[in-house]
Amino acid sequence: MSGHTHGASGHSHTPASGDHRRRLVVVLSITTLILVVEVVGAVVSGSLALLADAGHMLTDAAGLLIALIAANLALRPATLRRTWGYARSEVLAATLQAAILLAVGGFVLVEGVRRLVEPPVVASGAMVVFGAVGLVGNLVSMAVLLRARSGNLNMRAALLEVANDALGSVAVLVAALVIALTGWQRADAVVSILIGLLIIPRTLKLLRETVEVLLEGTPRGLDLQSVREHLLALDHVTAVHDLHASQISSGLPVLSAHVVVEDSCFLDGHAPQMLDQLQACVAEHFEVTIEHSTFQLEPDSHTQHEATSHA
Repeated sequence: MSGHTHGASGHSHTPASGDHRRRLVVVLSITTLILVVEVVGAVVSGSLALLADAGHMLTDAAGLLIALIAANLALRPATLRRTWGYARSEVLAATLQAAILLAVGGFVLVEGVRRLVEPPVVASGAMVVFGAVGLVGNLVSMAVLLRARSGNLNMRAALLEVANDALGSVAVLVAALVIALTGWQRADAVVSILIGLLIIPRTLKLLRETVEVLLEGTPRGLDLQSVREHLLALDHVTAVHDLHASQISSGLPVLSAHVVVEDSCFLDGHAPQMLDQLQACVAEHFEVTIEHSTFQLEPDSHTQHEATSHA
């Protein structure tokens, strides 16, 4: 006998709704515009710092874009061919994003070190102009998000990312001013390396998280041994095997297990109550809330028919 629970909010991946989503779209548009402007500025001025800051902003622009795309795709219904709908598209897009950003960050670091040794001439005037445009854009984005006055986690995260971008723009301006006032061309390389060091850890973290999802690793914060112990502590449960937990996408953990119960549960009609208890256990007792769980109940007498032993 098996059963599952499918929480009403289980497929809700929308990062924001109504006003929040519109504000995120505005911020994404501004961030993308700044990204393009800084790439142009890097070409015009020869500044690696501007290019590095553009790479930094690409991280945030891609993150916002992935969240918005995932929110829209999550609204598409599941089908017989795609039983989870398009929920995993978020993870696939994030993996691609991380791979690209890792290449960008690596290039910035290598090129930054090379420029420390042989600093090229950088047009500090153009660097100031394009850096200022980036800073103004970031400040506008911050104002848009602050006006939401929301405790929404996604909005707060977006605000922190934009504030981080603003610091990158400030660093570019500082480097430009140092070059303009002192002629020390290596300032551009130093700032580039610092921004590259901001990109790499975030990218590796994102890549690690997406790979864990694709490899169907246990969701972070969920201790399967603790889950097993809680299930075994329930009345009438004698064993638990084939216990698996993974994630379809962020915020959508799933769990399945074969649970061996006393034969009497199948004789006195107690099995349905056992399913309720098992589902409530994984939905309420752990840091990671499991709203999608599937349990196969097996009588004690069935264990002799198991071909192999499982974890």
